[in-house]
Amino acid sequence: MSFERQILGINFYVGDVQGVFDRLSRGGLLVVPAAPALKDMAHNEEYRDALLNADVAIADSAFMVILWNWMQRDSIPRLSGLKYLRALLQLEDVRRPGNTFWIMAGAESASKNLAWLRSQGIEVPAECVYNAPMYGKTIEDCQLLDTLGALRPRHIVVTVGGGTQERLGLYLKRNLGYLPAIHCIGAAIAFLSGDQVRIPNWADRLYLGWLFRCISSPRKFVPRYLAAPRLIPLLWRYRTELPAPQAGAIR
Repeated sequence: MSFERQILGINFYVGDVQGVFDRLSRGGLLVVPAAPALKDMAHNEEYRDALLNADVAIADSAFMVILWNWMQRDSIPRLSGLKYLRALLQLEDVRRPGNTFWIMAGAESASKNLAWLRSQGIEVPAECVYNAPMYGKTIEDCQLLDTLGALRPRHIVVTVGGGTQERLGLYLKRNLGYLPAIHCIGAAIAFLSGDQVRIPNWADRLYLGWLFRCISSPRKFVPRYLAAPRLIPLLWRYRTELPAPQAGAIR
């Protein structure tokens, strides 16, 4: 079985976690595209650019995996962002203080995430934590570049929302003076720290993480996941091909 699939023009890695670590051993950008963001590929050029220029994209979206396997009579496995993060945090290289830099979604999220990391025996120095501002359509963050340039961590973990984290990851890849491993894992740590609803392993394995999120915060997540079926006609039409940019695309 090949460990790669071209889906909507994106080269997805469909092997195991160790294979991802091997690919990022010399640095690179990892993205974890979700269906609610993937559906906008034809409209959002910067998001599209980030996915196409990632070094590794993992098939986290249960909806995309189910659709792909049905349409193509394939059997690719899902590798969730939550499973990936759990494995990542077991690596000694990642756990070592100063080796990993965390970009958090805000001060409140950072507090909960750091407390959970400490409970797992992972101490994160204060200088290795950055609370991301609200980024606009075009990402530019000279303060973050300067901080990373001075510290030169081996790993950067980005925990901001999908659609933004991928663009931020590509910005860092293109503008840093060296290439660390940039892990855009989004909300995965929030499912462990309690910053969002906790998702147990069995629910993640059964593709039920979306349901836990919707029940915990219906106003926030139900509209998001109700929009995900717009991925169906996109995937049906393009399959392995990159969707053509559409009029009114976000730049």
